[in-house]
Amino acid sequence: MTQAFPGHGRPPRLFGAAPLMHLLAGGLLWLLAAAAHAHGVADGDKGYIQEISGTHLLPFLYLGAKHMVTGYDHLLFLAGVIFFLYKLKDIALYVSLFAVGHSVTMLYGVYAGVNVNAYLIDAIIGLSVVYKALDNLGAYQRWFGVQPDTRAATLVFGLCHGFGLAAKIQEFDIARDGLLPNLLAFNVGVEIGQVLALGAILIAMGYWRRTASFLKHAYTANVTVMCAGFVLIGYQLTGLFLA
Repeated sequence: MTQAFPGHGRPPRLFGAAPLMHLLAGGLLWLLAAAAHAHGVADGDKGYIQEISGTHLLPFLYLGAKHMVTGYDHLLFLAGVIFFLYKLKDIALYVSLFAVGHSVTMLYGVYAGVNVNAYLIDAIIGLSVVYKALDNLGAYQRWFGVQPDTRAATLVFGLCHGFGLAAKIQEFDIARDGLLPNLLAFNVGVEIGQVLALGAILIAMGYWRRTASFLKHAYTANVTVMCAGFVLIGYQLTGLFLA
């Protein structure tokens, strides 16, 4: 299987007519994504953060890791990014671009008090999941005859994901006293959670890639990821218009 990123060969020709089982798998993921919708702030965590002030590095480190590990939309995007990456240096490059993007906008968004509608930014995050799945399916070359720069797209969507993180952090109503070190601790926690979640995904995909079913079901997997992205978009836009 060739990889779908610039500089790593042409994307796999997976975009074709889907059998019925593919559509059923997509429908099942619609239900799954609806049940596991974008991660919010737990009432217990929110209450604790609102009651404290000053520098509390360990609690914010924990909250950052927890937020990423339970961040279904972030993990879906990352799973799409690494789906056809086999070399560790390539995985490190794309994950680093994503990390830099979401770190910059998360820190800036919270520290500068940038108010971005949480529903709108989460819908854009859902769009990033759809974009990456279509990229893995080779849709852009098939439809438009061009391959977008996936590295640039990963960085740009990382920036969007960072504003999503910022919107969630602002729900904590964090005290300004000790804000910067607490935000840095939260960001470190996010990166730890990302590494842990990504490690689990890579282990699972490593085993899957050694079987014949990987090539057989790569199409199905990316279609289901795309469906999950559409569910996230629909869920968030519904919340936006009904809020």
